[in-house]
Amino acid sequence: MAARRISSLLSRSLSAYSASPSSASPLLFHGRVIHGRGEGRTIRGFGTNAAVEELVTPPVKISYTQHLINGQFVDSASGNCRTFPAYDPRTEKVIAHVAEADAEDVDRAVKAARKAFDEGPWPKMTAYERSLILLRFADLVDKHRDELAALETWNNGKPYEQAAKAELPSLARLFRYYAGWADKIHGMTMPADGHHHVQTLHEPIGVAGQIIPWNFPLIMFAWKVGPALACGNTIVLKTAEQTPLTALYAGKLFQEAGLPPGVLNIVSGYGPTAGAALASHMDVDKVN
Repeated sequence: MAARRISSLLSRSLSAYSASPSSASPLLFHGRVIHGRGEGRTIRGFGTNAAVEELVTPPVKISYTQHLINGQFVDSASGNCRTFPAYDPRTEKVIAHVAEADAEDVDRAVKAARKAFDEGPWPKMTAYERSLILLRFADLVDKHRDELAALETWNNGKPYEQAAKAELPSLARLFRYYAGWADKIHGMTMPADGHHHVQTLHEPIGVAGQIIPWNFPLIMFAWKVGPALACGNTIVLKTAEQTPLTALYAGKLFQEAGLPPGVLNIVSGYGPTAGAALASHMDVDKVN
């Protein structure tokens, strides 16, 4: 069901973009460059079992491969040698080495999120102030659309046209939508029998553990991170080990947007280690 909703959303977005006067975009130039590199190649299935050690240079700078914990990009706790390869699925060549999280790294991220929720400025900010950060992030997505689309194509293998014309505009729109909800989540007063006053009050849950898949990394990032932040929660997000690069880049943009340290923490790693540690951590209030 979710896959059908995404396909429908992207089809409508792509049609609207192509019909707009701005469809003759400089982004198309970058798309031809990227597609040209793969012209004549057969797209093969992605596999993590055959590690290719040769590093190839993508047409976009990969700046963020470490974990984002408490507002800082950091190596794994066991050292900067603990990494895993990120591939170009078209060629199966390694394009980056990404910090690999284990239980200790997840624990560091959860502690940062817990402290940010319990003691940091985030819970003291008004809903309107939270919405402004989400809106600034959406503006930064528009500003850095070329880089994000190129990273999504290079690491995920999807057509550049889909990333640039459909998914990136949708990413910005989704965060603007959630920003609009931040100050519209109200409680209510209900009639009750006798001399009673009944009122509901919505409060943030706390630390949200989030795990996103590889097929739509940025859209899934928006669907999980956007509502959690709009409601005032803090987050530890684990990327898919196949496609970690765009979420880490988005984490940097959230820093630029003014998100306090520890509110959004991003770790990369494998399900049986990092994912299991996040799902079983007792200081995580919700996993989705």
